[in-house]
Amino acid sequence: MTTISYPPKASPGDRIAVISAGAGLPELFPRPFELGLERLREDYDLIPVEYPTTRKMGTTPRERAADIHAAFADPDIKAVIASIGGDDQITVLPYLDRELIRANPKPFFGMSDNTNLLVYLRNTGIVGFHGATVMCELGRPGAMNPQTADSLRAALFTSGEYELRPADRWNDVNRDWADPATFEAEPETRPGSGWTWVNADRVIEGRTWGGCLEIVGWLLMADREVSHDLSEYDGAVLILETSEDMPSATEVFWTLRNMGERGLLHRFSALLMGRAKTWSFERPNSPEGAARYGSEQREAVLRAMRDYAPDTTIVFDVDFGHTDPQLVIPYGGLVRVDGPARRITVTY
Repeated sequence: MTTISYPPKASPGDRIAVISAGAGLPELFPRPFELGLERLREDYDLIPVEYPTTRKMGTTPRERAADIHAAFADPDIKAVIASIGGDDQITVLPYLDRELIRANPKPFFGMSDNTNLLVYLRNTGIVGFHGATVMCELGRPGAMNPQTADSLRAALFTSGEYELRPADRWNDVNRDWADPATFEAEPETRPGSGWTWVNADRVIEGRTWGGCLEIVGWLLMADREVSHDLSEYDGAVLILETSEDMPSATEVFWTLRNMGERGLLHRFSALLMGRAKTWSFERPNSPEGAARYGSEQREAVLRAMRDYAPDTTIVFDVDFGHTDPQLVIPYGGLVRVDGPARRITVTY
């Protein structure tokens, strides 16, 4: 069983590494990236430090691994944050030096394709933080979402418990980063629907595992960073969410079914399912289509869980992942799921 611990926290005035371990999209879309850097400086009093691949598309996995090593090895860097996600971070993992990173534990913030690095850190014994990339959350047009901003501040600078709360309003419709008008106002939001609880008759506490469902599926297919000793996951809290690629309900079921066939699903004490992203530039759903997509995904998850882990406590539409606001979840850290009280508390 891997021993997992929280790395030392950053403090205002510290230097924070900004890396592109997935895609170097700051090169293509500098506006949200620069806005995110400005907020790190002005709102969080942190000094962002960039690396050779941070603003460069088409870099090699070895080059990105070198930047990760540089960020973790530098004693003046107190935390690391991803610029954005991508789709090939899994190819970086073989080039990482686990002993170097283990000897220099630091908080890492990222999500989506950064699930790869989060699970790698967990297996190295370091708690990471699922959420808050520079371009998406810090670079949000108009202003950061207050819930995102507060959650990120607590995760960056504090070590205590933090209660997650359902969003009063939320959004998953994006605007074009290439259009300057995008940054003139905050995104439009719609009323929140709260969380939906299943088997909410117990209090559970466990360490998290999971992340972006598509990336989890890739890791399982590549047999990479997934323990062959499945007791590693006994009692853990599974966190899953889906990306702007918007996998069909059938694909979501297949991935979960195959996790069940591997013997994984029933090991987890609870499942926190992030609010589904129901809109993308490729699939600009109407409100009715978006609601249908979310409902079909929920039914697919329930079908798989009924088949393989029928007694698991499930919470749907938790506000983390690819929707806005984005609450930060400690990856490998502790989460308490209080079914009777309908409360979720994380330990940062």
